[in-house]
Amino acid sequence: MWGLARAGASRAPAGRLTVAAAATAATATAGASGGWYERLAQSVPVHWAEEGLVALQAAAGLPWWAAIVCGAGLLRTAVTLPLGAHQSRLLAKLENLQPEIKKLAEHLRYEVSVRGKQLGWSEKVARFHFKKNLRRIITELYIRDNCHPFKATLLVWVQIPMWVCVSLALRNCSVGATDSGVQEQFSAGGALWFTDLTAPDSTWILPVSLGLTNLLIVEIFASQKMEVSRFQKLATNFFRVVSVVMIPVAATVPSSMALYWLSSSFMGLSHNLLLRSPTVRRLCCIPRTKSDSDTPYRDIVSALTTKYGFKK
Repeated sequence: MWGLARAGASRAPAGRLTVAAAATAATATAGASGGWYERLAQSVPVHWAEEGLVALQAAAGLPWWAAIVCGAGLLRTAVTLPLGAHQSRLLAKLENLQPEIKKLAEHLRYEVSVRGKQLGWSEKVARFHFKKNLRRIITELYIRDNCHPFKATLLVWVQIPMWVCVSLALRNCSVGATDSGVQEQFSAGGALWFTDLTAPDSTWILPVSLGLTNLLIVEIFASQKMEVSRFQKLATNFFRVVSVVMIPVAATVPSSMALYWLSSSFMGLSHNLLLRSPTVRRLCCIPRTKSDSDTPYRDIVSALTTKYGFKK
């Protein structure tokens, strides 16, 4: 994807398929055979990802395994890190709004109670008016502070499609769906125990490392000192399950995909820890909250060791 390797470059230009030409042929084949997975794998965004990977590898002159790792780090740093800082700002504003919302809700409850007695409202009617006005007040606060919760999901809406497109691009390169020359380079472009990037990691080192990294991300998030809703608890358990399920999945896909997944998750973990730093939060203009700590990393270690009994 990010650039043809030197071996491919040594061949005559006339005897070499470009990524764009191969992509056009593959798209036509996929359209004829049908199937939503193949149509997705041969979609335009996926081919853009392939061309980006090939261009990066060619420009940097790196072996394919290093190009995949660098590509994951580049995407995470250039795209998701700024979005992660934006998300942290929004979440901090939302957390700081909670005391004001609580105070306004108490005042509104009193007003509705008085009004209900004057007009003879039933408990059901009084509850309806309370919830209706509380929603209006909260919406006005979100507008005032520009921190609607939906904006905090922007990271997810960008990160997931990007992850899928790059994963499918690596899959296409591994199976020769785009260019057999790139597939040949992938077959010899690995390192250490995963020398063939087109084959699954038979040692399970990459899949297990991926699962442990994702679980660590989930547990670090769960260790935050803040009140957690029932939905957040369910979401945390869901991501724990997904982290475990990804281990056998990563063991069945080409090593190039497993390596990308691990590199992406590791960069996500690093950025997660980076955004906990008080200095970085100040530089990113993230408001200070009640749950913030001056020693976040010590608190994370303490929370994890206490939870899993590493200390007596």
